Amino acid sequence: MLHRSVWVAASVAVLLSCLVIAQQVGNNQGKDAKSGKAPAPSRNSLGRGAAPLVPDNLPYNKRDLSGVWLGNKYGFNATYEPPMTPEGKKKFDEQKPSYGAAVGTRAALDEKVPAGRRRAIPPAQGNDYVGACNPLGLIRMLLYDPAPMEMIVTPNRILQSFEWTWDHRTIWLDGRSLPKVEEYLPRWDGYSVGKWDGDTLVVTTVGLDDRQWVDHFGYPISDKARLEERWRRTAHNVLELNMTLTDPGIYTQPWKSDTDTFRLATDADLAAGTGWAGLAEDRCVPMDEVDQYNRNVRNPAGGVPGATHK
Repeated sequence: MLHRSVWVAASVAVLLSCLVIAQQVGNNQGKDAKSGKAPAPSRNSLGRGAAPLVPDNLPYNKRDLSGVWLGNKYGFNATYEPPMTPEGKKKFDEQKPSYGAAVGTRAALDEKVPAGRRRAIPPAQGNDYVGACNPLGLIRMLLYDPAPMEMIVTPNRILQSFEWTWDHRTIWLDGRSLPKVEEYLPRWDGYSVGKWDGDTLVVTTVGLDDRQWVDHFGYPISDKARLEERWRRTAHNVLELNMTLTDPGIYTQPWKSDTDTFRLATDADLAAGTGWAGLAEDRCVPMDEVDQYNRNVRNPAGGVPGATHK
């Protein structure tokens, strides 16, 4: 796996501190060593850039969402988390993420910041399932920016391909109804149908596997969760996404996301060598991630020498 979960710099071993610096150089998603804060990602290990978004003046079709897009978020909502049910709070407390303010830093004491963003620990001591090459899950995949996402539009469906983890998703536009969750196996990306509301594509998804997190900060969902996405192309090179998560088993009210603004990628953004541009096959490969990276780098850095991801 080319991207790595980011290290927490919070009074840990010297090796971990060195790795934090290396991570920040590699993908700029590490935590600031003094404050424990996580800066917004700007580049990943393939050199994909989240360049400043400047709308161009080229003509475009508001209902044509095709293209390769680069987003600018990696969390669902940076300033607000909804009240949780007792079951939701229980699941939330069980998660041990490695993103956000590191436990023990000044930033982790800032109660103005949502609690989920103030509890990061070294990955080897956490339980983020992606460390063992499990799928990200739908919402987290949509938010894994600036990794490119390609949208391929056909008359009866939209296909989304994601460079990071090489995952794929179908949004059906043929008028079909959503399945009854109890009659279908849950899926990491759920079951999605879409329809147009003016120039906004409204996508509804159910049947999500409840082992996934909403984002990198460990917010849980249940298998009864319902996600609404609203996609809107506001310029030739600009695409906006707003989401609402409704999950009464976990949260006492619907949870609205921040707006994720995507930029239309260029060949220069997607260059992978002389004369070649496009999505990379950026899979998470267990023989690399679990057997090599986790055992030899991540786990020793977190004070768990010789251990593999649990």
